[in-house]
Amino acid sequence: METILIVGGGAGGLELATQLGHKLGKKKQAQIILVDKNTSHIWKPLLHEVASGSLDTSTDGVAYSAHGAKHFYQFQHVEMIGLNAQSKSVRLAAMFDEEGRLVVPERELAYDTLIMAIGSVSNDFGTQGVAEHCYFLDSPKQADKFHRSLINAFVRVNQADAREYLNIAIVGGGATGVELSAELYHVAALAQRYGLPQINAHRLRISLIEAGPSILPALPKRISNAVRTELIKLGVEVLENTKVASAVENGFFTAEDKTIRADLMVWAAGVKAPDFIKQLGIFELNRMQQILVTPELQAKGVDDVFVLGDCCGCQQEDGSWVPPRAQSAHQMASLIAANILRRRAGKALKAYHYKDHGSLVNLSRYSTVGNLMGNLTGNSLFIEGRIARFVYISLYRMHQVAIHGWLKGMLMILVEKINRAVRPKLKLH
Repeated sequence: METILIVGGGAGGLELATQLGHKLGKKKQAQIILVDKNTSHIWKPLLHEVASGSLDTSTDGVAYSAHGAKHFYQFQHVEMIGLNAQSKSVRLAAMFDEEGRLVVPERELAYDTLIMAIGSVSNDFGTQGVAEHCYFLDSPKQADKFHRSLINAFVRVNQADAREYLNIAIVGGGATGVELSAELYHVAALAQRYGLPQINAHRLRISLIEAGPSILPALPKRISNAVRTELIKLGVEVLENTKVASAVENGFFTAEDKTIRADLMVWAAGVKAPDFIKQLGIFELNRMQQILVTPELQAKGVDDVFVLGDCCGCQQEDGSWVPPRAQSAHQMASLIAANILRRRAGKALKAYHYKDHGSLVNLSRYSTVGNLMGNLTGNSLFIEGRIARFVYISLYRMHQVAIHGWLKGMLMILVEKINRAVRPKLKLH
């Protein structure tokens, strides 16, 4: 029986495992195995809500093992640490318990087809002090770490003199930095309801630092201008054309030798594929360390390996790279699933063509702006307010339906709404 191994349970990896599980795993035509170093899945565009405390990973996450049992694939909680393309096997790290005792030793796992879907990590560009002093939001674990520090900071400021503020500096004016900035003002207002009466938006000082000339540089100018206006209304200090030279314990130094004081510092300035991919020494890579692929999303020069998501270096006909977005991963997962089935049937593989359905930026409960249709019409439709918020939420609902099916997806949406009505709106632990 063919073994199809998927490494990485992000949006694309989990959707692919679900599709192949129903197409092949259910019929015992292939063994589908999903490998991830985490035990549960959170849609990556929502990690800023995990960081702020608006989203609880313990209730909103998807447990891989339970999901796999219902969708006909196997899950292994382990980290990939090596690849032998000649023998077609991956090396998996040893697993230890909380006391450091060995649970499972390092081992090899053979495959017939491998899909690399290990996502991306923040790119600090080698900036001095960033790794030591900044928080990152690449995973639920990192987002939870920031959240705990945020709550501790709220408690400290709540007990301090009324003239003391909580200073938070966020480097990176992309979607993550922008959305986190707005979400933090929202949770500061919520904190008053949950035993922190002295915490409010007025005691929060947020600096959003962007090295380029504009925040949201990948989006149309009208959107970035609208978002900048909304952020300034909230109280965010938007610092464009500001390059960070180094980070220290209590803030940043800019290239112009300006000091930006901060109690908490978040780095969200660009992404790259994990260094692990480069260390393998097997794949052809681009500047972002993404794995270069053929038009059919197969790794160049390596047999029986497909690539999807943020770690996929797919160059379009105009020379641009497919952007590392959730919609890209979703489209790639669907194509790879189809190509695996076509290959099994002896048919020619289809080429991948990225379809830009537009972009949306959600500023918590305050506003949502974006553009729709993208290159489907050649023009962009600017939307904002409630309509934009509805479309933004719909993107996540589509992901839920993709991994759970229509019936369970709708039921989970209903349960989620009930939970939000009865449980605290802010996670405080």
